[in-house]
Parts: sequence; structure tokens; C-alpha cells
Amino acid sequence: MIYQGSCHCGAVAYQVEADISSALSCNCSICSRKGYLLSFVPGSNLTMLKTEQPLTSYTFNTHKIKHQFCPVCGCAPFGLGVDPEGNEVAAINVRCLQDIDLDALEIHKYDGKQS
Repeated sequence: MIYQGSCHCGAVAYQVEADISSALSCNCSICSRKGYLLSFVPGSNLTMLKTEQPLTSYTFNTHKIKHQFCPVCGCAPFGLGVDPEGNEVAAINVRCLQDIDLDALEIHKYDGKQS
């Protein structure tokens, strides 16, 4: 399925091809503060449709995920990284996707504080 996603102000828009039936809820410092619900997909499944200004990137701790932010509204619709096998991945914040029923998703808890 192809989902449309964006930041809050619409300056950043993208689409992602994925079958999203679950999401990861991590308790690390950034995910818990931002309220992320993440779905990881191959990086090639993410297509940028609109970026009015270059995205701002933030990394912390192990620097494995580059969290991408809209410089206008501050919304963080996705992150970019590499999986343990070296493949590019996109960590999609499913809260930024249109037409997705968050209540229907199976939520997996991840203890990022201890990782």
C-alpha cells in the first residue's frame, strides 16, 4: 500500500510504500518525548514529494538514526538510518501518515532506554 505523509505545515511531503499493521513504541529519550510510533521500511520505499526547505537532521547516542525535522513547523515525520546488515532504512513516524487507523495497529514496545 502507498501512504501519503507530511509534516504539520505541509512544507515536507512524502509517500511510503509499506504494509503497515504494527508500529514500534520506544521509550528512549527522543521517542518518548516526541511521541513517535515508528514503522521501519527499506529506504528505497520512501519517496520525497515536497521539501520547501532542506530538512534539519538530528542524531544522538549511537547516531544510527538521523531524525529528520521540518525547519518550519518542527514536525519529525521520519528518520533515516542503516539496519544491522548495512541496508538503508527509513523509520516512518506513522503519526504523520494520512488515512491510517492508529487504533488498529499492533503496538510493540521497545526498551530503548536500556539499549
